[in-house]
Amino acid sequence: MQNARLLNYLHLHVIVFIWGFTAVLGALISIEAIPLVWYRMLLATGFILLFLLLWKVDLKHTRKALAGFFIAGLLIALHWLAFFGAIKISNVSVTLAVMSTGAFFTSFLEPLYYRRRINGYEVLFGILVVIGLYIIFQFETAYVNGILLALCSSFLGSLFSVINGKMAKRHKASVISFYELLFGVMCITIYLMFNGSFTSEFFQLNKNDWIYLIILASVCTAYAFIASIHVMKWLSPYTVMLTINLEPLYGIILALLILGDSENMSPQFYYGALIILVTVIINGIMKTRRTIKSKGGRAN
Repeated sequence: MQNARLLNYLHLHVIVFIWGFTAVLGALISIEAIPLVWYRMLLATGFILLFLLLWKVDLKHTRKALAGFFIAGLLIALHWLAFFGAIKISNVSVTLAVMSTGAFFTSFLEPLYYRRRINGYEVLFGILVVIGLYIIFQFETAYVNGILLALCSSFLGSLFSVINGKMAKRHKASVISFYELLFGVMCITIYLMFNGSFTSEFFQLNKNDWIYLIILASVCTAYAFIASIHVMKWLSPYTVMLTINLEPLYGIILALLILGDSENMSPQFYYGALIILVTVIINGIMKTRRTIKSKGGRAN
């Protein structure tokens, strides 16, 4: 049992490392954000469908459930479009630092969605995050548009998570993921059709782009999603939360190692990013401990 827990803990770090690598792949892929997300979602839908058929998972759902999947699919598509768009017009480090604000958007969206009171410490931590963002804005003026787009992505991702939270309690996560990816790519397809973007050049990708896209769709999307569900059966929410918060750190380190000088930022940027990251981790610790305490459990 202890060995299984250790192996799954190490597996979780691998998954978070893969998520951090997603942003680097976005920078390495030469095509723009819209076709990038379209290819990612299309390929990932195919990979997850293959998994579902292999395990003979029932895909039948009510119209109401499918409507919910459609809304969530549109949100995740917009979230990824803003995410990769931010990387394209700024860089990986800026995008991931700003994306760390997602936990705080969730802290305020969740009470509104579930109609509960906002905790006082969440407001305080929200102020600290704003201070971190202010420092980044002040000293990285060349990346203002990228910062704003990353903030939009962070907000959309948080809204998606809050909405998805209810659906995850009623349906299988793999099935939810399949339909959300399917509806998301359908929405982008409709946009591209009306925009006249489906030209011969759209489908002419170089060899490296195909390799990176397949890795992004299979390893970073389909595999990481299914594997993350598996490890959560073995680890406490406290352990999972702390590890997932390392994603921006892994991503920024990978970007510095792989992308080089384009990712070097001013010292003030790292001060601001550190304020955001530490605040997010402390917030996660407090929220998890409160949840565990209310349920009479313990963190491990």
